[in-house]
Amino acid sequence: MRFFSRRIHKAASTDLDTVEISEQRGVRYLHLGNATIQSAMRIQSPNTLELSYTQAMTAFLLFGIPASSALMVGLGGGSLAKFFYHQYPHLKLCAVDIHPEVIRAAYQFFELPRDESRLQVIQQDAAQFMPDQRGWDAILLDGYDAHFQVPQLASETFYRDCAQAMGARGVLSVNLWGSDPRFTVYRERMERVFDGRVLTLPAEKRGNVIAFAFNETPDAVSWNRLHQHAMELEMLHRMPFTRFLQHLRPQLRWMGID
Repeated sequence: MRFFSRRIHKAASTDLDTVEISEQRGVRYLHLGNATIQSAMRIQSPNTLELSYTQAMTAFLLFGIPASSALMVGLGGGSLAKFFYHQYPHLKLCAVDIHPEVIRAAYQFFELPRDESRLQVIQQDAAQFMPDQRGWDAILLDGYDAHFQVPQLASETFYRDCAQAMGARGVLSVNLWGSDPRFTVYRERMERVFDGRVLTLPAEKRGNVIAFAFNETPDAVSWNRLHQHAMELEMLHRMPFTRFLQHLRPQLRWMGID
């Protein structure tokens, strides 16, 4: 994408990345100081997940999670928060982001609902926020600045804080960059914290790899039942859950699924 096709907003910050909003061919984008796309929204379909990596981050739905709550770390344009808000109205939702201009942009340009009763948005450093949290069913971690994954949000301490912030059956969904030299380090940290209960799923867009880390092993079901559930999710959300499942299949043996 050229920088920018049509820039519609720019908000500078003294100590954080500059937030910029652009549009191209009916899609609105959020950037942090450069041309890298941090979030995207199709203007005619604002509550769907436009980017393939955000779709892949929801693949934990294959295993029946979450039951009642989900926490987003890194708000961006609010794509995941909006998806769960509109598709799963029973969920308690919270999003935490350190950047006040990102939060303002999500409300102003990306149609993030203003509904504190169901979707709480908190401006805070997630590394400081997480240690006090408990009882979340799912945590979705997308912790990047303009260039790299934020180190404090990829430490073994932070992954351990996430594990403690979730209930026994909780799952952590993490957006990683496959070409990051520290990708293997991050995966090994999750493996240690979650006792090997980690799956990885390449997103359709080259580069993004989603890791799913489980506090407990999900209930074993037959492959046929799991595939049926994937087809149901695919019809409901119009996202490629059967393809997600096929990618994950070689890794499911430790779940009792063969």
